[in-house]
Amino acid sequence: MLLPDFKEDPAQDPYPHYARLREAGPVVQINSASGLRPYLITRYEDAKAALSDPRFAKNPHHGADLINETGLGEYFLAQEKPSHMLDADPPDHMRLRKAFANYFTGRQMNALAPRLQQITQELIDGFAPRGTSGTIDFIEAFAGPLPAMVIAEMLGIPDEDRPLFRRISQDILRPPDDPAQQDAAAKLIAYVTELIGRKRQDPDAALISTLLSQQRDGDCLNEAELTAGVGLLIIAGHETTVNLLGNGMLALLRSPDQMALLRERPSLIPAAIEEFLRYDGPLERAPFRFTTEDVNLRGTVIPRGSVVWIALGSANRDETVYPMADRLDVAREPHPQLAFGHGIHYCLGAPLARLEGRIAFEGLLDRLTDITLGIDPAEITFRFSPFIHGVNSLPISYRAPGLNRSGVPEPDC
Repeated sequence: MLLPDFKEDPAQDPYPHYARLREAGPVVQINSASGLRPYLITRYEDAKAALSDPRFAKNPHHGADLINETGLGEYFLAQEKPSHMLDADPPDHMRLRKAFANYFTGRQMNALAPRLQQITQELIDGFAPRGTSGTIDFIEAFAGPLPAMVIAEMLGIPDEDRPLFRRISQDILRPPDDPAQQDAAAKLIAYVTELIGRKRQDPDAALISTLLSQQRDGDCLNEAELTAGVGLLIIAGHETTVNLLGNGMLALLRSPDQMALLRERPSLIPAAIEEFLRYDGPLERAPFRFTTEDVNLRGTVIPRGSVVWIALGSANRDETVYPMADRLDVAREPHPQLAFGHGIHYCLGAPLARLEGRIAFEGLLDRLTDITLGIDPAEITFRFSPFIHGVNSLPISYRAPGLNRSGVPEPDC
């Protein structure tokens, strides 16, 4: 039986629906407006296994018959071979991933940390000077600008271009049959093509110029792969952290006891980032996969050529793995979560997102007190996307204590 896809109503809380689906069976087929009729995998162990099962391939040509039936061939099948790692299978996947992997190592992140701390403090200074209080849209004032500034500096994107790729990223994760999504995808490719052209003429020390230098030295990326890879970094490097920060702040506002615990024990902030990722991670469903053969999943057969979604958000709320899974617990005993995927497609930017999240919440909780939701909870709206879960805006009120004559923050009273 085909079930309607509740994600097509962004006002709905998806987690009660996922709980019912986990009870219903290991895999269910849903009816999306695009006509793709994807199979949805919702339990933790099944999702983890599927993420590293080569029968769930990334290349959309494995699902060409169904894709063409729905009229989405131009979107999915324009290229015979995918140009970026997210849509590629081995052996191309490793080649495309390797070109970017050295820029997201632990060593690189350690070197980036001081600049991240500086950006965080500058953003907080901009909307909450010491000794003031007020109300802001947390997404517009902090969660959006922080990762945009970081990925822009890494890639060498001029400051004046950041608003453009912020607008593009807001639409590019909409459903594939949405004209706004298709327009955003075209604008992204056009922008990256033009940006790469500028870097060829005027190179700098940032990542795009480095990749161009490697290309001239015989690196394995062709022009289409370079363009697609940079575009992917712009979107993924931005959207992941925006929604990690937004969802994490919303979770704390809904659980003030947990915010109080983090203030009392700031050493828990790294664990809290893992809990934010589990509780309400930025990527709710992994990008499409396509079955290369019939797959029998606990008695349910997913036919060859089917579209499959692995519901990361559902897997991370699986009660058989996480006790009291619907409760935010920043001191939860550690257990691997699937917010960044698993297997060869594990998110390349996960170390960066974790670092940004840790430094951001350390700065916010150190500088701001009395953080409360600035609107009625019923007024919160969510992004319209089949893949991500994130708020459109998040008004918050706060107080930023001043300093006494010794330079010590005033007590919060």
